Amino acid sequence: MKSFKYILICLIALMLVSLTACSEYLDKQPDDQISEAKTFESYNRVNQLVTDLYLRSKRCNAPLTWLSHFSSAGLTDEAEGTNVEGNLTNRYNTGDWSPTTIPQPNDDMFWKGIYNTIRRANVILAGIEKYKTPDDPINPGDLQKRIGEVYFLRGYLHYLLVRIYGEIPYMDYVVDVDDPMDFQKESVHSVIEKIVADANEGIKRLPPRQTGIHFARVDQGACLGLIAISRWVAALPLYNGAANYGYTGQRQFESEYAYDVKRWEAARDAAKAVLDLKADGVPRYSLYTKESDTDFTDSGNQNTSNSTVYRRLWRMYYDEEAFKNEAVWFVTKDKYEGWFGDVYPPSRKGSSRQQPVQEQVDEYEYIGPDGYGYPIYANRAISDGYDDGNPYFSVKRDPRFYRDIIFHGAAFRDGDNNPSTTNTAEGADKIGENNATTTGYYLRKYFQEAWNRVGSVSISAPPIWRLPEFIYIYAEAVNEISSPNQEIYDLVNTVRARAFMAPMPPECKTNKELMREYIKRERRVEFFYENKRTFETRFYLEPTTQSELDKEKQWLAAGSTNNERSKKYWELYHQPYPKCQRMINGMIPVEDTNGKIEVGGKKYRMERFCKEIRIFEAPKHYYWPIMQSELQRDLNLVQNPGW
Repeated sequence: MKSFKYILICLIALMLVSLTACSEYLDKQPDDQISEAKTFESYNRVNQLVTDLYLRSKRCNAPLTWLSHFSSAGLTDEAEGTNVEGNLTNRYNTGDWSPTTIPQPNDDMFWKGIYNTIRRANVILAGIEKYKTPDDPINPGDLQKRIGEVYFLRGYLHYLLVRIYGEIPYMDYVVDVDDPMDFQKESVHSVIEKIVADANEGIKRLPPRQTGIHFARVDQGACLGLIAISRWVAALPLYNGAANYGYTGQRQFESEYAYDVKRWEAARDAAKAVLDLKADGVPRYSLYTKESDTDFTDSGNQNTSNSTVYRRLWRMYYDEEAFKNEAVWFVTKDKYEGWFGDVYPPSRKGSSRQQPVQEQVDEYEYIGPDGYGYPIYANRAISDGYDDGNPYFSVKRDPRFYRDIIFHGAAFRDGDNNPSTTNTAEGADKIGENNATTTGYYLRKYFQEAWNRVGSVSISAPPIWRLPEFIYIYAEAVNEISSPNQEIYDLVNTVRARAFMAPMPPECKTNKELMREYIKRERRVEFFYENKRTFETRFYLEPTTQSELDKEKQWLAAGSTNNERSKKYWELYHQPYPKCQRMINGMIPVEDTNGKIEVGGKKYRMERFCKEIRIFEAPKHYYWPIMQSELQRDLNLVQNPGW
C-alpha cells in the first residue's frame, strides 16, 4: 500500500510543478515567459505539459465531486442534497438553471472549461509535430506514450461534452484567440467516430498496462474503455431510436438517430475487446475478490456493522490491487478526509450533505428462499417474507445495500468509534434535525468508518470506469442484438458473486425483457453514487418513456396529497416509483408497539413519504444549455432543444 500512496503523491507533485513551468506558454502570457520553440524542443517540458493536462482533465470530471463538493447523485433519483454551497443540486431540481446561469461555482466540467482543456491537448500535439520534440533519452519510447495519452485525453474530453451537451463541435486542431469563432456542431455519431479514432491513436502508442511510476497513466485498456463507452452511448435510446421512447426534441441531426442494431453490435465488440485484453499473456482486468465471506471488519479492524458490511466491499475502493486490476480509468485523490465530515450523520459531527432516497433503496434486491435474487417489488416478494414496515431485515437485502446506505436501525459507529445503532426517530440523526437527513437515509459508501476527524485520508474512489461497466455493456448488447444466453447470465452473476449477492433467477437466461431489467438494475446498484445515474437516465430516455409516464399517472391518482400518493402507490401497485425525475421519496420510522424494528428501547415500523416534487422538462432537461456567451461568440452554434 505504501508504494500505491508514493506513486499517487509523485503524480500530484508532478502536476503541481507543471502548473508553474510550461503552462506559461499555453496560457499565452507575456513574451518574457518560456517560448513555444523552447518548450517543445525539450522532452522534459513536454512531459510536464502532459502531466498538467492530466490534472486539468481530472477537474473536468471528478466523479465524487462533479458539482464542486457535491456528487451528481443529488440531481437524480439517487440522492437529495442540502442547501449549502449555493444550494447547487436543489437549484437544478427546481428548474433554476438557464443559458445565462448554471448552478456551479466554476466552469471546469462544462463547455468553456472542457474546451479550454481540449485546446491544451491540441497545442501539445501540434507543438510536438512542429518542433520535432526529441524522445526521452533515459527511457526511449516515452514520447510516443505521452502522445498516446494526449490522444486519449482529447477523445475522453469530447466524450464528457457529448455526455451533457449531445451534439458538439469536435476540436482536433489548435484554435487561437484571434481565430474566427465559426465552429459548428456535428452529429453525436460523427463525434463518436472521432473519439474512437483518437482512442485508436492511443492504442498504437501505449502498453496494455502502465507500471511503476507510470501507474495511473492511460494505457491500452483505458483507450479500449473509451471506445466501448462511446459505442454504448451511441446504441442507447437517446441516439438510437429516440422517437420510439417519446423524445420530441429536434436536434440538428435528428434524422441520424433512428434505430440501427449495428450500433449495439459495435458496442458489443468494443466491450468484448476490454474483457479480452491481455497483458503479459494474462487477462488485463479482473474483479477485486480479496477478503473472505466471513470478514466484516472495517478500517479500524472492528466489526461494528453487526456483520452486515463485508470488508471486501469497502476495501475495493481503497486497495491498490483493486485499482491495478479492476479500474479501467481513474483519477487520483479526488477528495480528502473533509469529505467524510460533509456526509457523515450528525452523530459523527457530520453535515449529511447528500442523502440517499427511497427510489435508490428500492432497487437493492433481496435473496429469496430459493437462493436467487429478486427485486422487493417482485410479485413473489411479500410471500417470500418482504415487509415494507421492516424493509431492511425482513428479508436479506443485497449486501451492497448495507455497505451503501445507513438507515434506521443500522449498526454503525458512534462519535467515539464505538458500536451504535442509527436512530432517525430521535436524537441528533432524527429526520429533519439540524444537518440531519431529510429522506431517512445517510450515505455509507466509501467510508473509512474508523476515521473520526483525526488524521488524513485520500480518496481516489470511485474510478471513472471499472470492469463491471464493460461486463454490463457486453451483456446488454448481446441481449439487445438477439436474446440472453448462458454466457451473459454467468458474466453478470460474477459481479453479483463478488458482492456476495445471489445470482439472477434462471428465467433471465431465456427472457430478454427480464434480462434487460436485471442488467439496468445491476448498473444502478453497482454504480450507486459513481457519477453515472444522472446521465444514464437521460441516455435511456426514462423521463419520457411511456411506461414511466403511466406510473406517474398512477402515482398522481393514488391520493390527494403527495405523502398519501407515495404510500398508496406502493400499497396499490407494489412497483418502483416513476423514473420521470419529478419526485423523490423517503422512509420515516413510526413508533408502533407491533413494529419489528427496535431502536433505543422502542419499536418502530417504517412508512413511506414524499420528500419533494422536482422539475424535469422534456426535451429541455435532457441536455445542459450552451451558455449564451458562447452562442454570442460563435453565431454558427445552435442552442440545445428547449432552451
